[in-house]
Amino acid sequence: MEFTKKTVKLKSETYAYLDEGKGEPVLFIHGNMSSGVHWLPAIERLKDDFRCIALDLRGFGDSSYNERFDGMKDLADDVAEFMEKIGLKTATHIVAWSAGGAVALMLAAHHKDKVKKLFLVEGASYRGYPIFKKKKDFTSDYGKAYANKEELATDPVQVKPMLDIFETKNAAAMTNIWNTVIYTVNKPTTEDNEVYMAETLKERCLIDLDWALATLNMSDTNTAYTRGDGSVKDIECPVAVTMADKDLTVPDWMVMENVNGIKNSKLIAYTNCGHSPLIDCPDKLTEDIKKFLVD
Repeated sequence: MEFTKKTVKLKSETYAYLDEGKGEPVLFIHGNMSSGVHWLPAIERLKDDFRCIALDLRGFGDSSYNERFDGMKDLADDVAEFMEKIGLKTATHIVAWSAGGAVALMLAAHHKDKVKKLFLVEGASYRGYPIFKKKKDFTSDYGKAYANKEELATDPVQVKPMLDIFETKNAAAMTNIWNTVIYTVNKPTTEDNEVYMAETLKERCLIDLDWALATLNMSDTNTAYTRGDGSVKDIECPVAVTMADKDLTVPDWMVMENVNGIKNSKLIAYTNCGHSPLIDCPDKLTEDIKKFLVD
């Protein structure tokens, strides 16, 4: 797996990114525990038809982490500035995976002039991805939110174990997590997985990202964490939303929140596919991306 990252300086951060191919530009936004490198299966299949740009968000991959962030809009503002800096000054196709979908939704709502079409690959809901307090048996105490980032960091199931893995750079433990909850159908080759895990373990912003996901609420109703700001109504571009039948990370009901709550959206369903269509069905995924973008 060969790739070269470029860098560009923003106002407060330096962003690293891949830039392959020629043609109409497509910007790829990765999810949690990943980087732009995780988009390589799609880039390899699309670079003959599109200019494929895959960035590392703030605190991920080889991008800087000079300032902490509190919400998805902070990252969406980064992406908008990044697009300006590399010359993407007009509406651009956006493809976003998992938590990156939340960043893309904020981009489409608050920087609508930047987004031509949006393709969400197992994207987080516009109503957020909350982490609730845990009971004594370590199950979620639904509806009970953590008060702040510091308290969230103590979560004994979803957060603290992950922080320990990042701190110790435990590639074996991280691989086990991906094999359990993300690669539920197919798995990358051993060689490719080593590259992916090396990129994953560069993440420094887990608490900020988890808090941003938990407090995201673009609806007009309240969640356990925050009041909705109604900004989902400001998304005007065409949106495609994938739903994989074996995704253990983003449940069907969360996908359907996006389908039902975002105007001008369409559902694309995948069978025998988990949270990473990039590994489980890359040919089908890129075929659907291409069709959606050119139609």
